Amino acid sequence: LVTYEWSDWRNGDIWWIQSVYVRHASRGKGAFKALYEHLATQVTHNGELKGIRLYVEKGNRRAQEVYRKLGMSGEHYQVFEWMK
Repeated sequence: LVTYEWSDWRNGDIWWIQSVYVRHASRGKGAFKALYEHLATQVTHNGELKGIRLYVEKGNRRAQEVYRKLGMSGEHYQVFEWMK
């Protein structure tokens, strides 16, 4: 699922990749990479789109490594939340 958020800092939309899950048997075969590269190509060619974001659990090191290899960075933001 891809949703969007208006960024006042960047004056455009940022796409959010939501609820990433790759079945265990399909991991390591490029499923997420294909999705990410498809979206990144669209963002690159659309001046109104400014980037791609997603959330990842702090303990999910495998996913974080995949995201880093694709050129994503986890250095900019930390999420704070309150849940009932």
